[in-house]
Amino acid sequence: MQQKQSLKSESQARLSSSPFMSSEQCPYCGSAELQQKLVTRSFGKGENLLVIEGIPSSTCGNCSGSYFTATTMHDIERVKTHRRSLAVKRPVEVAAFP
Repeated sequence: MQQKQSLKSESQARLSSSPFMSSEQCPYCGSAELQQKLVTRSFGKGENLLVIEGIPSSTCGNCSGSYFTATTMHDIERVKTHRRSLAVKRPVEVAAFP
């Protein structure tokens, strides 16, 4: 449980320490209109499905490209590796597209 809180706190601290508009440039179009947001992504499927919430992401206001930093990708891999001790089971509704 403490490790779960630690990862969440680290992600929020990184995001809150960054300005809403980043001084970095978009790797796709070169624009400086990068916005920082927290996103939710799913990994795997069926019995191996893992949903990670609160992932810091950069999105370009010019071309809409988005990406995760190398540090964030490393953290995602760490969460996936330690999913048994970090994840909380929740029921998820699933519907088939008509």
